[in-house]
Amino acid sequence: MISQILMVMIAAIALTIFAERRQIQAPLLLAAVGIVVSFVPGLPHVEVPANVLLGFVLPPLLYSAALNFSFYSFMRRLSSITNLGVALVLVTAFAGSIAVMAIIPEMSFALALLLGAVVAPPDAVSAVAIGSQLHLPRRVMTILKGESLINDAAALTLFAAAATMVTGGGHFIENPFLYFLYSTVAGIVIGIILGHVVHFIRCRLSNPTMITTLTIILPFAAYALAEEVHASGVLSVVFAGFVCGHKAPEMSLAGRLQERDVWRVFDALLEAFVFAYIGLQFSSIIENAKNEGFNLLLLMKASAALLVTVIVVRLLWIFLSDRVARLIYKTKHEKWRRDNKLYALPEPLNWRENLVLSWSGMRGVVTLAAAAGVPVVASTGVPVTGWGAVLPIAFVVAIGTLLLQGLSLPWLISKLGVNDAKDKKYFQEQLLYAHSVANKARIQALHELQQNNKTKESADVAGRMLRRAQKETQENTELSVTMNERRRNRLSNILEIIRFVLIEQRGALLDARSADDLDDEVVRRMLDDMDLEQAFIERRAERAAKGF
Repeated sequence: MISQILMVMIAAIALTIFAERRQIQAPLLLAAVGIVVSFVPGLPHVEVPANVLLGFVLPPLLYSAALNFSFYSFMRRLSSITNLGVALVLVTAFAGSIAVMAIIPEMSFALALLLGAVVAPPDAVSAVAIGSQLHLPRRVMTILKGESLINDAAALTLFAAAATMVTGGGHFIENPFLYFLYSTVAGIVIGIILGHVVHFIRCRLSNPTMITTLTIILPFAAYALAEEVHASGVLSVVFAGFVCGHKAPEMSLAGRLQERDVWRVFDALLEAFVFAYIGLQFSSIIENAKNEGFNLLLLMKASAALLVTVIVVRLLWIFLSDRVARLIYKTKHEKWRRDNKLYALPEPLNWRENLVLSWSGMRGVVTLAAAAGVPVVASTGVPVTGWGAVLPIAFVVAIGTLLLQGLSLPWLISKLGVNDAKDKKYFQEQLLYAHSVANKARIQALHELQQNNKTKESADVAGRMLRRAQKETQENTELSVTMNERRRNRLSNILEIIRFVLIEQRGALLDARSADDLDDEVVRRMLDDMDLEQAFIERRAERAAKGF
């Protein structure tokens, strides 16, 4: 199986490179090619167990998304995110179960609800990957990312409760509401604790390889530990990612740079594999359903009914929720603005953005993995009636939403004129303010060094740098370092000054973020630039010290 998985990943990466060069949406191309290849005779079937998909593929994808997602943005849109990530998941699951039972009356309510839970959550990978390529507005992307981070937790918790109903087995918390509450709270607490523990350790490590190794283990450990105590592994991973992402500026420069690059590689590999794997399962799932004696026409009718249901329910729920959100916004907006400087009550999306959000409900790897994990036999040992219909129906819904909505989403966005143009002014204003904060800290730090430096040479260097910095009032230009082979001691002084200035600038930006004066994503952009600047300068100093 390992060799087959490696072959799939290599082919998927090659297709992704081709798609990027041709400006094609890679996720859709991978899924489509996977479907076609699945019907090629003689090719071995690639099948990954459901527990491997959920335990080894999902955690790093969720962790990486949370690591790069602003926690402040998450909290600002929390009401919209929980509305879609929890409430809509539950509504979709129950509506889907009714639709399936209308087509297949002999299917029990418990099994139909289990199927509804399987198809309820839109996929984290497809929503974010396609939305990012299409340059959706920042607030739409915030809701999509946030929803995709928590909806799996709601769906898998409901799935576990429905699976217990199907098998007739018991659970350590019988009440579904209490079980959901426990799973949510325990998962969040475990993730926060593990995130803080790992951050505490990595801040005391100097070896970037060990820092990166520790953070690679974290999502798997968070998921496994939470699942071991029957809590939500998804939420545990997400909140561990939130903690480590928010506190990343506190660890070493080398650790930050290496960790960032490693997770980009993880994302590229796993996203390519996930979409290719989804497509490759098509022919085998259909063949298995035929071999088990299911009526394919009936399964297609049930799949079509469920596909229409999940699309329509999302559309109706989002627009009904928007009416409620607008009423709340009108009544609370002014008071909220008085009490908050930066994070005023967010303005509801317009109808165009809501329509795009409604059409961005592609299903993916969680749907496929959960469907593959449907119980086959009850606790009494008797086979569960109708269990073989769950996987083909869920798969058709996943592929249907991915291709139908994914292929038409670019056209819809273009037709409605939904883009991120309005975000550019806000982002530019925040960048200008961030530059001014960093520049003030730079001038203050250089002034302090000029006044307090013990050596005349260092004081002169600081003075020259201070005069240059005072001329830069609107933008943070890159500090230049003139290499001088004959005066390496001067280079060392410059390097120490630059390090001190960057530390002060980082502190000023983080203080402004903590005071709600700066947006978290803008601070991240500034810190990334400073990291690259420091890495470049230190690399030049290292080469000079070696005589290059």
